[in-house]
Amino acid sequence: MLSRISLLMLSAGLLSLTGHAHAGEWSGYVSSEVRVFPNSPVDPRQDGNNLSFSAQPEYYTDWDNGQQSFTFVPFARWDEHDDERSHADIRELTWLKAADNWELRAGIRKVFWGVTESQHLVDIINQTDLVEATDGEEKLGQPMVNLALIRDWGTLDLFILPGFRERTFPGAEGRLRFSPPVDTDQVIYESDDKDKHIDYAARWAHYLGDWDFGLSYFKGTSRDPGFSPGIDKQGQPVLIPLYPLIEQWGLDVQATLGDWLWKFEAINRIGQADRAGNKRDYIALTAGLEYTFVGIADSSADLGVISEVLYDDRGDDALTPFADDLMLGTRLTLNDEQSTEFLLGMIIDTRDSTRLLTLESSRRIGEDWKISLEGQAFINVSNSDLLFGIRRDSYVQLEAARYF
Repeated sequence: MLSRISLLMLSAGLLSLTGHAHAGEWSGYVSSEVRVFPNSPVDPRQDGNNLSFSAQPEYYTDWDNGQQSFTFVPFARWDEHDDERSHADIRELTWLKAADNWELRAGIRKVFWGVTESQHLVDIINQTDLVEATDGEEKLGQPMVNLALIRDWGTLDLFILPGFRERTFPGAEGRLRFSPPVDTDQVIYESDDKDKHIDYAARWAHYLGDWDFGLSYFKGTSRDPGFSPGIDKQGQPVLIPLYPLIEQWGLDVQATLGDWLWKFEAINRIGQADRAGNKRDYIALTAGLEYTFVGIADSSADLGVISEVLYDDRGDDALTPFADDLMLGTRLTLNDEQSTEFLLGMIIDTRDSTRLLTLESSRRIGEDWKISLEGQAFINVSNSDLLFGIRRDSYVQLEAARYF
């Protein structure tokens, strides 16, 4: 829900739009998706192979010589088996006012922070839409007021974030979920204001030669819940999500040095509970590099080799499976008319035998269609790893999207 402040500012933008009516533009896509699971599930309540359909239209218009604009991006998915994955969201509903050295945005938005491939530690503004993808890349829209000050010394973004979005989780019948499942009906907040708590964030971004860097701060309800064992209305064991109040400092750096990309993200978080339920301050980082072989075999294709280290000083008590891991990957870009791309990666837990293999690939067909093939394989998952509940949920996913 939008706060009173952001609702008033968005209303002002809509009134301005009405007074300077311009024909807007619609774009977006509709898609069908098939997931195939070669293994039977851990829980007999879970279903097997899965079909779903989704749509994400986008409306955009601008006026005032391009200095004001309005964007609306709804999203909806219907899932064959999982009622929790059948959902709808407003990804964006934003009014923008731009000037020479500042920009003001109000409404619902998605904001991305981060540079590394395997995970985005500093990316904290939006909540993860976990029913869409397990990699954390899909996000829910976040109500906000955002003022960006654009100066010679960098860009300073200031955020007021009214209204908290709970993380989405697969239901009891869905795959790629915890075992036991998460019961979002029993959610617990540290704040007395619950999901109406107002959060604050800021980020300063600048560059120096080939180096781009950002320093960020967040204070409010954590987007990463802890979990407590409980019982649902049917007497079945569940996990109850717990959302604490935290502070987080973040740093992200990327250097483009010829064919090399050097990447680094680090956070210091205060107030987050660990797996044992104990609040503790911690430091986590992801650091790595990517080297691109340009025009391999005298062709137009580029081949990138990626390596990253993932570290969390909470170790086995971390609320992430990536506390002491190594990521190795390769990216193939054909640079053809169809924009064909492949990304293959493996995350290796250096403390045990757990391996996570991921595949992402896509190719355009004609001007309006895009085919995407994705997959994940969970290999030798340790019974102490957070991935243990989805150890039998390796899958291959094929998506066909029609763009307009």
